[in-house]
Order: sequence, then structure tokens, then C-alpha cells
Amino acid sequence: MTVPALQTKELFKSFGSFVATNGVDLTVAAGGRHALIGPNGAGKTTLINLLTGFLSATSGEIFLDGKDITALPQHQRVKRGLARTFQINRLFADMTVLESVAMAVGERRGFGARFWRPIGRFGDVLDEAAQLIERLKLTDVATRRTRDLAYGKQRLIEIALALAAQPRVLLLDEPAAGVPTSESRELFDTLAQLPADVTVLLIEHDMDLVFRFADRISVLVGGAVLLEGTPDMVATDPLVREVYLGEAQDV
Repeated sequence: MTVPALQTKELFKSFGSFVATNGVDLTVAAGGRHALIGPNGAGKTTLINLLTGFLSATSGEIFLDGKDITALPQHQRVKRGLARTFQINRLFADMTVLESVAMAVGERRGFGARFWRPIGRFGDVLDEAAQLIERLKLTDVATRRTRDLAYGKQRLIEIALALAAQPRVLLLDEPAAGVPTSESRELFDTLAQLPADVTVLLIEHDMDLVFRFADRISVLVGGAVLLEGTPDMVATDPLVREVYLGEAQDV
């Protein structure tokens, strides 16, 4: 039996009397492209924060490659192969794309501040950074400062930084948020070309993008999983259309 890349069992998170995550059972297959959708306030970002260790669960369990990581701090989860992006990008505005990605690669390799003294001594770091930049179609802007780039490119840089950690599971929190339609399609076309051994779990509100990208979808409503299935199952489910898809289509 294949071990899921990421799994939760009866995961709860409460803030006082408010239950944000209500007994979530989530299974993300290894190599899967899994989307987490739901109306605003459904608890999607809270769930991502629980998976990464940014928040501690009230109860329940989280497994990465079959190993319990429920009690591990954030940095240990990253070392185990779990990386994420955020709704709002967190980039070094004055650094070039190459400098940013190379720094992330150097950090993973344990060079830290020594990476910059001098940069030429770490050619293998630069080679790996250049390969990541090429994979995400950023070669033409590699020497430009991140603050000078279109927002869609900045989102790709953030994904490159996450991939520099060599994750087995990549969590994407609304990667297309704030990105113009033309750029968001390019972003998802690039994501679709990620290696099959990188499992992706994403939150996204653009249903066109979700149905093009995901092979599995979980619908979260009121902190609980309403339905989990293939895109076709989710798109045709009457209750999902009533509580979420119909709402999304009216916006």
C-alpha cells in the first residue's frame, strides 16, 4: 500500500470557543496535485498553518511520508521535506532573482552567511540556483531586482525559494492572489511542469485554474471537509455547487 505524502487524522484547532479546523481528515497522495478550496473563512489557511507548524493543533495528528510530525517545530518540518509559500510574497526586494535563489540554496546546504564570502567559491550553489530559475522560466530576469518585476514573476520567485529547500511536499497558499489573469495562467502552466516527485497541495480561489491543475480536490466548509474527490466529482456535486461553486461563479 502506497504511503500518502501528507495526511491528517481528526485534526482540530480551536481558538477559545471558536473551532477553526473541525476534525479534518486529509490525504494527499505522493506526487499528487491536490487543491484545497472553500469559501472565505472555511479554515483553509489555518489548515496550512497547522500542517507547517506555524500553529499547534488542539488535537489530531499530522503525518509526512507516514511519519508523525504533529509535535515537530516548523524548521524540523522543513528539514523533513515540507515547504510553503504565502498569500503575500516575502521576498528581498533589493536582491536579484539569482541572488535570492542562491541564498536559499546556500541556506539549505548550511553555508548561511559564509555563502557571500566570496560568492565565486560556491559555484555549485549558483549552478543549482540557475537550474531552479530555468525550471521556473525566470532566466530572462535572473539579474534583475525582485522589486522591479511583475507580480506574477515575484510569485514564481517565491516558489523557487520554496523549491530550493528540495521539498517532497510543496504547500502553495493562493499562488495566483493579486496576479493578473494572463500572468496567473503562465504561473500555473509553469507549476504543471514541476517534477512528478514533488507533491503539491494548494489553496486557490480561481476555479478555472484549480480544475486545470488539480487531480484531486478537497472542499472545506466551516473548518470541515465537505467533499474530497476528482475535479469532475467536485464540479458536479449539488451541495458543493450550492455552498461554494455557485457563490464563486457569481463573483
